[in-house]
Amino acid sequence: KTTIVMRTPKRITGVLLAAVLFIAACSTKKEEAAAIDMDKLKTDIQAMEDAYAAGEKAKDVDAVAAYYSEDATSYNRNAPPSVGIAAIKEKIAKNLANDSAGVYSVYKVVDLFAEGNTATEIGSWTRMSADGNEMESGYYMSYFQKRDGKYLCVRDMSVTSSPAKAANE
Repeated sequence: KTTIVMRTPKRITGVLLAAVLFIAACSTKKEEAAAIDMDKLKTDIQAMEDAYAAGEKAKDVDAVAAYYSEDATSYNRNAPPSVGIAAIKEKIAKNLANDSAGVYSVYKVVDLFAEGNTATEIGSWTRMSADGNEMESGYYMSYFQKRDGKYLCVRDMSVTSSPAKAANE
């Protein structure tokens, strides 16, 4: 009888230990995601928009394209999307070459949402004449992913809020 009594506590202890280990292994402990400093992120994204605008004004294709990831897709107004950085650079170069009047754009962050390594920006754009008069305006949406510690735009699209121009204009 003594052997049975001694084995029973060992068995119970073994079973309990196995159960505790099993439960501990099965339970997933969610790691607390680091809180995103939205004010800093908004400042960083606005700096990217300002650099984009400065690149356009300087007619520097590479400075504008630095906004995008290598695998980005840019959805264009009244044209097929530009897929990949080479196609995006081609679109940028064409747009910059077509401007001989000193037209420039101003971009402003309107709203920003972020979680984990992604951010979505809703912004406004205003196309200005060389003398500072508003020519056209609209909105855009950019989706960013943080890669190697830096946010890059992987998708974007824009719309105009200006009235449609007649075909003969």
